[in-house]
Amino acid sequence: MSAPVIAPAVRASLLGRANAVVKLAGALLLTVVLVVSADPVTSGIVLLCELGLLACAGRRPLALLLRAWPLLLAALVSGWGTALLAEDSGPVLLDLGVTELSAGSVAAGAAIALRGLALALSGLVVVLSTDPTDLADGLAQTVRLPARFVLASLAALRLVGVMFTEWTTLAMARRARGAGSGHGPVGALREFGGQAFTLLVQSLRRATRLSVTMEARGFGAGPRTWARVPGYSRADAVVLTGCAAAAVAGPAVSVLLGTHRFIWA
Repeated sequence: MSAPVIAPAVRASLLGRANAVVKLAGALLLTVVLVVSADPVTSGIVLLCELGLLACAGRRPLALLLRAWPLLLAALVSGWGTALLAEDSGPVLLDLGVTELSAGSVAAGAAIALRGLALALSGLVVVLSTDPTDLADGLAQTVRLPARFVLASLAALRLVGVMFTEWTTLAMARRARGAGSGHGPVGALREFGGQAFTLLVQSLRRATRLSVTMEARGFGAGPRTWARVPGYSRADAVVLTGCAAAAVAGPAVSVLLGTHRFIWA
């Protein structure tokens, strides 16, 4: 079973040297702020801070956003849908005949788009800068989660890279056999569905074999010992302080501008 390992440049960066549990706590802190706030200013400021964190992880934020185009597309679609369905308020910006976009509806759509993208990016920062084994060590020894749950999560994370490789292999095999060669949106959708179903079947079979193997080797049967003990450094304090500052800065600026709104308001 191959394992996705973060690049040496990422591991040597500020975020890569930080403890996995500290990064997870910082991401949860940002997530809480984004969940309870529903204005574009808060979401926008938190999003900018997250892009700065990606730079601290040795990543190029703009290049990464382009590679993560499904997240951008999902955020734009959700924002557009919200703008169309939101209650009109303020001056009309665009009249589409059957519906119209006002300043208030566009602001609501922008808030949802930025909020969704920021929520996804907070988890992406942790995943791209953390080795799965380091995260498992922290969850088991620092958070004291059950070893059975931690080891199952570690195995799942390790298989993510395998699934990407198998997806590419399936695409090449289907093209070699002449399958999925249809053109147009319908043909592309049919090809995607068939390939996704094949990958789902292979994933279920692999998960079953892995589960039986782990049970046979005694995983989760009793108390465990751990080969590595997670440590803490100044990088942890810097990362946690930065996340806390971003979590405070977003609502603070929006309150000063008079735009802050809770999700239940």
